[in-house]
Amino acid sequence: MQMKKITSYENKKVLVIGLGKSGFNSAELLSTLGAKVTVNDLKEPKDPQIAAELKKHAIGLVTGGHPLSLLDGMDLVVKNPGIPYNNVLVAAAVKQGLPIITEPELAYEILDAPMIGVTGTNGKTTTTTMISLMLNQGRTKGKAYLAGNIGIPASKVAQKATPDDIMVTELSSFQLLGITKLHPHIAVLTNIYEAHTDYHGSRANYIKAKMRLTMNQNKNDFFVVNWDSVEWQDLSRQSAAKVVPFSRQDKSEEGAYLKDGWLYFRKEKIMSAAEIKVPGDHNIENALAALTVAKLLGQSTENIVEVLKTFSGVRHRTQYVTTINDRKFYNDSKATNMEATEKALAGFSAPVVLLAGGLDRGFTFERLVPYFKKLRGLIVFGQTADLVAAAAESAGVKKILHTKDVVTAVPLAYKMSKKGDIVLLSPACASWDQYPTFEVRGDMFITAVTKLQKQVEVR
Repeated sequence: MQMKKITSYENKKVLVIGLGKSGFNSAELLSTLGAKVTVNDLKEPKDPQIAAELKKHAIGLVTGGHPLSLLDGMDLVVKNPGIPYNNVLVAAAVKQGLPIITEPELAYEILDAPMIGVTGTNGKTTTTTMISLMLNQGRTKGKAYLAGNIGIPASKVAQKATPDDIMVTELSSFQLLGITKLHPHIAVLTNIYEAHTDYHGSRANYIKAKMRLTMNQNKNDFFVVNWDSVEWQDLSRQSAAKVVPFSRQDKSEEGAYLKDGWLYFRKEKIMSAAEIKVPGDHNIENALAALTVAKLLGQSTENIVEVLKTFSGVRHRTQYVTTINDRKFYNDSKATNMEATEKALAGFSAPVVLLAGGLDRGFTFERLVPYFKKLRGLIVFGQTADLVAAAAESAGVKKILHTKDVVTAVPLAYKMSKKGDIVLLSPACASWDQYPTFEVRGDMFITAVTKLQKQVEVR
């Protein structure tokens, strides 16, 4: 293991709440650092090997509830980011004044490599992935590692990253609430829209959480910010780092920008936007953010262009699946809010058959009406099916079908579509009414499309 040698956790009693990937890795790391660790989760681990591994490291495991007695004598709580602060055990820890951190904070403390942190409402994963690909293109020493909210625990990566490496970390607002020392050399804010107000309580709180990404930066660091909103420009003033803007609307030439169909960085022409392999204006923004980071770290234009010409997208984010009888199928299951679906729909010029619906968070869908006008048809499912359908009706969409879920939606969408159309899963809602994660929802869609393809080919 390469990590920094720290002694601050020796003999400390630590409670890890939530036994997901990040919780498991946090517990093992803390044990390695000499802490006395207990893990608490409502559910028993599905894999018996997990409990065996914890036992091997002398890590206690308490399941079936959140007994407050677990806090007795504890020095620190490491919380799964998705568990809200009104959880009975977390709320009690707050009341007792116990420090509460999330796993990326722990990772940063042992990290012996520079960190890039990426946050925002939309585009985090694609931007993070583009940055790592650009930094690895032509690299001869070290590696750019992906980590964080992208599905790879930062604490796992931090244990192997060397000073020659760099950790490119996607950070959610939930994770950022639990940081104190985390200090990225380059912080990226892709955008901020309305999201997760059910968790944060208000948009203002959500923005405060996002801006924690830059709170420990100084004049030797960089804060890369989307410049296409006055609000985001104003937020950049909170940072002590050097602000480097990126703009799809040609609002600044201080960083990366789009002008006359070309991507530039500080007046250097990089490439035509039409050559970016992944579709949509939102991916132009992601590309501008990523190339800004790559340029700040000295990457060549040639290597940046090679990545943008060949990168075909991240799984579940406007991911091209296949073409069946001249219909292109795209999986955008990560579109868990309306802004993401707007961006996906704006990225296509051909008629679209849209699959949408999911968890009801109390929103209506009128804002999607201008984007629904281009639809060939709509298949809806989940708790918000009626609400999404109502917005489509007011947009004049003639073909609207209700169905059980994404699997049953696929053959219906194929029948509704015509040659040259796009069939797009972009739900505009979280998945939790029917699926444990957006990844599972997307995988079910891909499986259904694969099954349909075989049936069509047999005919």
